[in-house]
Amino acid sequence: MLDPRKLRLLRELARRGTIAAVAEAVTFTPSAVSQQLSALEREAGVPLLERTGRTVALTPAGHLLVEHAQAVLEELERAAAALAAVRGAPSGPLRMGAFPTAARVLVPAALAELARAHPALEPMVREIDPADVSGALRAGELDVALVHEYDFVPPVTDASLATEPLFAEPMYLTGRRTLGDARHDPWIMSKPDTLCHTMAVRACQAAGFEPRVRHHVDDFDTVLAFAAAGQGVALVPRLAALAPPPGVTLTELSLSRRTLAAFRRGYGEHPAIRAAVAAFHTALTGLPLTPSNLPSSRPGPPLSRS
Repeated sequence: MLDPRKLRLLRELARRGTIAAVAEAVTFTPSAVSQQLSALEREAGVPLLERTGRTVALTPAGHLLVEHAQAVLEELERAAAALAAVRGAPSGPLRMGAFPTAARVLVPAALAELARAHPALEPMVREIDPADVSGALRAGELDVALVHEYDFVPPVTDASLATEPLFAEPMYLTGRRTLGDARHDPWIMSKPDTLCHTMAVRACQAAGFEPRVRHHVDDFDTVLAFAAAGQGVALVPRLAALAPPPGVTLTELSLSRRTLAAFRRGYGEHPAIRAAVAAFHTALTGLPLTPSNLPSSRPGPPLSRS
């Protein structure tokens, strides 16, 4: 019989590429991960890994087992959700993740709704970069998390996770009426290799120019403060621009950011997950945002940074 805990380690190795990275993700020692994977090979009866010096790669049999492991782990999540539904109203810990703007604007109202509708639940919020959500969900560190995606940047998805759309919001340009008007301005953008940065650069390129980036800032409140101080122009989502500082003008563009709730595939019908998603929707009723028209149950959350 194949051990699901060892199957999870093999799945992580397929995604992360090294035993050291798997060990860091699951808080094991590399030696313990290697021992577990060797035990899985004995259970499977065929080589799953090819070891060359300090590197390791999956064999064809290893890749095949990862495909089946995903289906097995999904069914186990589905079984856990079904048993939780039998027990009745959701209760106990609910570990939630949110990127900074959502944690500040949306999550407090959602927590109030959960307290009202499901007082037996104990939500625990962790502010987290969407790029780190997939690993945290797969490791069981989070049960549900808010992630987002932008125009101009196809999301990188994780087949072990599912998402449910929540809302879409427009992007705003500070200080100018069009992107073309800002071609000679200094820009304030998030750090390179983040989804926000890639979106902004590609939006400028689509307008026919390469942006001259002066400041790299991730927090949108700080971005708006820099814009108010005349330090450059920036693109910000509506959720971050509900109360801009004095002196900042905002022009709505035909660009959007979309926010989704992410959870482990098979776990979406768990009563606590349904309660969290419902609370997010209720919290949105008081905000000037548009419900998303994305299809539900997409094959995984975007790996992005905010």
